[in-house]
Amino acid sequence: MLSDLLTEEKIRFSADKLSWREAVTLVARPLLDAGDVTPGYVQAMLESIASGGTYINLGHGIALAHARPENGAVRTAISMLRLTEPAPLLGRPEHAVDLYFCFAAVDADAHMSAMASLARILSDAQTRQALRDAASAPDVIKLITRFEESQ
Repeated sequence: MLSDLLTEEKIRFSADKLSWREAVTLVARPLLDAGDVTPGYVQAMLESIASGGTYINLGHGIALAHARPENGAVRTAISMLRLTEPAPLLGRPEHAVDLYFCFAAVDADAHMSAMASLARILSDAQTRQALRDAASAPDVIKLITRFEESQ
């Protein structure tokens, strides 16, 4: 489940005006600090996005940054960054993102339940808004836990 991977220390907030590169680097920082990914993983994400990677835009102002497992995923993990001001992917206003997630999976199967949980949460408009309204990491954890328990 998502609540098993997205812990308080992996949730960040920023009121700074950031570029997409800064946002991706910041959302990846908790995974890097925990040893869940290598610096090469972060570099692979940045390079992939720079070469036209608006595919990470899930819509509704949400992006899921990720790279291939062999690029440096050590453990399956996820982090979240909530921005006060959107950081558009590749500087394109039509790809404005204020909720960045960073995902690392060690193989194709390890992440299926977490991704299914994330998909259910992000497909619910009220929950998306509640994520944006959350003031702290504990608020996000409570929201996700309540959502998962109701499913």
